[in-house]
Amino acid sequence: MIKGIGASEGIAVGKALLLQEEDIKIERHQIEDIKEHQESILLAFERSRLQLREIQKNCGEVQKEILEAHIMILEDKEFISGITDKIKNEKLNAQAALDDTINYFIEIFKQMDNEYMRERAADIKDVGKRIMMNLMEKEIPDIMNLTEPVIIVAHDITPSDTAQMKKEMILGFITDIGGRTSHSAIMARTMDIPAVLGLNDITKKVISGDIIAFDGEKGIVEINPNPETLKAYSEKSLELWNIKKELEQLKGTQSVTSDGHHVEIACNIGTPKDALKADENGAEGIGLYRTEFLYMDRLSLPTEDEQYEAYSSVLKTMGKRPVVIRTLDIGGDKQLSYMEMEKEMNPFLGFRAIRLCLGNKEIFKPQLRALLRASIHGNLKIMYPMISSVEEVREANQVLKECKEELISENKEYSSSIEVGIMIEIPAAAVISDLLAEEVDFFSIGTNDLIQYTTATDRMNQKVAYLYNPFNPAVLRLINQVIQNGHKKGIWVGMCGETAGDKRLIPLYVGMGLDEFSMSAASMMAAKKQMKSLSRKDMKEIVDEALNMKTAKEIEEFVKNMS
Repeated sequence: MIKGIGASEGIAVGKALLLQEEDIKIERHQIEDIKEHQESILLAFERSRLQLREIQKNCGEVQKEILEAHIMILEDKEFISGITDKIKNEKLNAQAALDDTINYFIEIFKQMDNEYMRERAADIKDVGKRIMMNLMEKEIPDIMNLTEPVIIVAHDITPSDTAQMKKEMILGFITDIGGRTSHSAIMARTMDIPAVLGLNDITKKVISGDIIAFDGEKGIVEINPNPETLKAYSEKSLELWNIKKELEQLKGTQSVTSDGHHVEIACNIGTPKDALKADENGAEGIGLYRTEFLYMDRLSLPTEDEQYEAYSSVLKTMGKRPVVIRTLDIGGDKQLSYMEMEKEMNPFLGFRAIRLCLGNKEIFKPQLRALLRASIHGNLKIMYPMISSVEEVREANQVLKECKEELISENKEYSSSIEVGIMIEIPAAAVISDLLAEEVDFFSIGTNDLIQYTTATDRMNQKVAYLYNPFNPAVLRLINQVIQNGHKKGIWVGMCGETAGDKRLIPLYVGMGLDEFSMSAASMMAAKKQMKSLSRKDMKEIVDEALNMKTAKEIEEFVKNMS
């Protein structure tokens, strides 16, 4: 048994297909025929671009978007000229100039603090490998025409690999490298294919034809398992299939506790296309639309009209159901390549989110105007991130008021019933939530940062990761305080952090009186089923007992034993 990172849930059993990376030997020497080498680079770029365009024709929307980012790299004039200039100025051959440039950009991305941005180094490597293969006129492996279902085993699964895969021929994939935020993980979850990543040297332990069995949730992989183990995996696979079919019956139904309390199960999304999946999975609303993805993977700020189209699309998809759209949340671990941002000692505590927007109203106002204009197409709720004071809420609302006045003067419509809320993700906001509740229409608790800030724990730092615990009594007391303060002032309280879909914590949140749980599309049906078995009254008594416990371990064991 080998343990890796469970990146996409599900059981996979089948034959392995080992994707071997060809060992490419780069020639390096001085040249005289500069023009010939420059032209060969341009031809390799063009071949690569045409290949990706061809692959795009046969893949889904998410794969198309990822490949579009790769094509943008191939069409980047500065990137291309960087290579051709290197050939000219250093009289370096095309292979060496390309290799040096690709490695330079890979290192830049690898050194970034943000895990998401570090994972983007794989994209640069993928594009670079394709260009190099075309430059050297080598054949690029084709996995589009598999003749039997297989489990892909590779050092890494690149976006262009997944884009070529036919879902019905891929039972799952396992890799040496990668994490839950890598494109291979994202694509696996999007395609609903089980995956285990970060196995270090699995490509050295497996040969094509081996029988592989693995659990994509637990991250456990077995190579050539015995008959008893195979039987256990088959039984688990059938069990998961039956559960999935049972959960599908809950689509389109309201989530109600056993004692009759309606609890909204909403979905977190990052793009307008994600709203379609949320709708297909029976979301009662969108609890968090992360608008920063509209600003990323591009060369300039999105225009007001571009944003209007994106927000309108989500609102139209959801109809009368509520859609909570968070205003721009960049800074910290989310940077924009085209926006000059000052280097900070503590970027997570720095000029980011609402602070950045209030300091750059030329960015903030177009977004608010786009949101207001789009509001006529559905049930919009605007949410400000990283609020720490009443003053920030009032200043943001003043900017919103100015935008409304501008639209009135321009004879442009907007809804008169837009709710405005804030994320509670800073301990200061939780402590003064009674005061903040007088300024807004709703709260949404962002547990990812609330846990991090409350426990002073960098969740990306493995040495202190054990302290990042959602069962920490301080965190749970703050969450309970926020919910109670919100209700006392007559506003609803939701949660859009990762723990909203955690089946261990859902009973506690129900007992606290949380009104809305927003989570990934894949988690919603299981949460709806769990809600049916919970009584808010009974859970309230459990909360009272849990909040008097002294350690996270005590609370976790207590919740575990009651289920």
